Amino acid sequence: MTYDRVREVDQAIADALVGERARQNDTLAMIASENHVSEAVMEAQSSELTNKYAEGYPGERYYGGCEFADEVEQLAIDRARELWGADHVNVQPHSGSQANMGVYLGVLEPGDKILSLDLTHGGHLSHGHPANFAGQVYEVEQYEVDAETGYVDYEGLAEQAEAYDPDIIVSGYSAYPREVDFERIQETADAVGAYHLADIAHITGLVAAGVHESPVGVADFVTGSTHKTIRAGRGGIIMCDEEYADDIDNAVFPGSQGGPLMHNVAGKAVGFGEALEPEFEEYAAQTVANAKALGERLKEHGLDLVSDGTDNHLVLVDLRPSHPDTTGKAVEEGLEAAGVVLNANTVPGETRSAFNPSGIRAGTPALTTRGFDEDDCREVADLIYQVVEAPGDDDVVAEVSERVDELADEYPLYE
Repeated sequence: MTYDRVREVDQAIADALVGERARQNDTLAMIASENHVSEAVMEAQSSELTNKYAEGYPGERYYGGCEFADEVEQLAIDRARELWGADHVNVQPHSGSQANMGVYLGVLEPGDKILSLDLTHGGHLSHGHPANFAGQVYEVEQYEVDAETGYVDYEGLAEQAEAYDPDIIVSGYSAYPREVDFERIQETADAVGAYHLADIAHITGLVAAGVHESPVGVADFVTGSTHKTIRAGRGGIIMCDEEYADDIDNAVFPGSQGGPLMHNVAGKAVGFGEALEPEFEEYAAQTVANAKALGERLKEHGLDLVSDGTDNHLVLVDLRPSHPDTTGKAVEEGLEAAGVVLNANTVPGETRSAFNPSGIRAGTPALTTRGFDEDDCREVADLIYQVVEAPGDDDVVAEVSERVDELADEYPLYE
């Protein structure tokens, strides 16, 4: 795509769009929350639906001319219900964070208590960090993973919940490499009379494909992103039992949003349809297999993985034991210069700043979309380790960059 129509009216933006397409083609995306959607999803998101206001829900809009908007949104809802087995689905949230906001607004009052995982231990801003709306509107206490194992301490969580008496417990995480036992957390929530919100933003696709246990039908509410491991249009989703349907729908619109982004909903519908094909299960299984291969090879190089491995799509490396003087930011910058894009990340027991932490987080969803298998991911681990060893060495960066170029050519993305 050359963006010729954009170029006719805005040369600078066209140049930036062409540059971004080239950047994605020529680099290896390993940020765990990123993926590459299909050309069909991108085409749907650039459709004329971007022009259409459709406040309300299918069949109950506040504007006329919504017959095709209704059709698109209902298809997105029906496909989501089939994918995840949910009773009720709201596909309008603009992001996973706004999906969480929809749940909070739907069932909590200002000042109610949230119990969620600490950000430095793998939680998310929208679970109650003081810089986020959730931490400003509600009272928040946070639990941690076990410092030695890197796993959620379910017994400790139950004890903490009993002492804190939260109104809602949040599970699901942004930097947790192990499978989540949603049933145990639901038992804890039930024991203290709390709601349970399972945020599966990172693992929506893994859950849909059955390679991770599902919280749907277990947790009271399930939220997620629709553009990470599920590869649909960018945005959020809320799933719940029918008894909460009105509360959730009213909290999304008019509670926290105005008109839905119908072009994004179209992208969600197309991506959900793609995920219903048998090939998607193979993709999700390969994503996990690739992450395991990546992690095992990094361990062979002597790097420490939080929880000593992974059950899902990401690995979290703690650099302190093997490279105590090397920061995650230094490694991130060295790898980006070589064409491998991942992110510096806090680790449990973080001793540095969140802006220059001690770990790196690497994911395999986007590599798997390109066609990488376990052997390829082992080689990528070798490249990562080269930069970890010498993040500021220009010769090392150049050598890694040359091989990244070859891999990117071998597995083309957007023609």
